[in-house]
Amino acid sequence: MHKNETQIRVRYGETDQMGVVYHANYASYFEVGRTEWLRQYGITYKSMEDDGIMLPVISLEIKYKNSARYDDLLTIKTSIKNIPKARIEFDYELVNEKGDLLAIGNTVLVFIDMKRNLPTRCPEYLLEKLKESTL
Repeated sequence: MHKNETQIRVRYGETDQMGVVYHANYASYFEVGRTEWLRQYGITYKSMEDDGIMLPVISLEIKYKNSARYDDLLTIKTSIKNIPKARIEFDYELVNEKGDLLAIGNTVLVFIDMKRNLPTRCPEYLLEKLKESTL
């Protein structure tokens, strides 16, 4: 349900001396997947913030399976399982161009009303886009 695939190439600065991607960079790859998932619905973090909504991460989980290496072309597969309410949960699979599974992950984010600095419901415009895409 509601999937996106985004490709990114591993840059030299994301690796250690052996050419292996530093573990913390996987969280950044998941962020790329998440922002592109939103973008496919015509929504950006900037546009949400302009509407008074922040979307901070409250949980991050990564399970490493294989190493990504310098110059690998990675595919970030991003999806959600449930229609969001005050929270939105993303699942990720990261694979290389050979199809090897490198990592799986999950993030939970919460919609925050910037004026009140309190959790709020998912914006109606995102819910409408999600409903349209399942028809």
